[in-house]
Amino acid sequence: MKIGILYSRIRAEEKLIIRALAERGVAYELIDVRRAVFDLARPEAWRAYDVILERCISHSRALAALQILDSWGVPCVNNARVAQVCGSKLETTLALLAASVPTPRVQIASTSEAALAAIEAMGYPVVLKPAVGSWGRLLAKINDREAAEAVLEHKATLGSYHHSIFYIQEYVRKPDRDIRSFVVGEKTICAITRHSSHWITNTARGGRAENCPVTPQIDQLSRAAARAVGGGIVAVDLLEMEDGELLVNEVNYTMEFRNSIEPTGVDIPGRIVEYVVEVGGS
Repeated sequence: MKIGILYSRIRAEEKLIIRALAERGVAYELIDVRRAVFDLARPEAWRAYDVILERCISHSRALAALQILDSWGVPCVNNARVAQVCGSKLETTLALLAASVPTPRVQIASTSEAALAAIEAMGYPVVLKPAVGSWGRLLAKINDREAAEAVLEHKATLGSYHHSIFYIQEYVRKPDRDIRSFVVGEKTICAITRHSSHWITNTARGGRAENCPVTPQIDQLSRAAARAVGGGIVAVDLLEMEDGELLVNEVNYTMEFRNSIEPTGVDIPGRIVEYVVEVGGS
């Protein structure tokens, strides 16, 4: 078996995956997406791989590569559909709602005027998110009208794709933590709680990770969210409401996991490699 690892930077996660591959004696090749060229009429070289593991940082580069590879019939983890859905908060929300997976209320507007009206109708506070983004960047908690007007003006002035669509999410009053679960194939392999005094709890932003037992509720909701976006290997972010109900906030398709191995005691890179080998051999 030969596995191709499509990457744009070798981070701690990629090093851990490479070590897991070496420990299992699985042949692999590193493919820098920044140097890769896809001749659309000549797929033969790429068909030499039994499976491609996508680990790119850039969503646009990853999606383009996966769309091409999928069209050639090259197995990919994750595939283009998962990347497309998870790479867009709008598409993720639509997929979750279509699958009846509980998720926070969201309104979409395309102008700052319409966004302000939506925010006022929803009630403060709300969370403004970019349509595409990760690591908790460019999020804004809006507590009142003055803050809404200021942030909306900034977004309208910036004018990039990230700011042209207003994704307005209800603010969920939760404990000083949220839950991130890891789904590999059809199994929720582990979960962590991410603690922070700040309302953004990402470990990339300083959140502290602790083991979270995978309860039947977490397992059921995590697997349902993974199926909704197309399956594969994903991390599911869950929010706890005051009444104990869980909501799926986001689903991540090229997740980071280095800070979750020690608290959970689960060999996450090993589980990833075993699943990729299974896909490549099917």
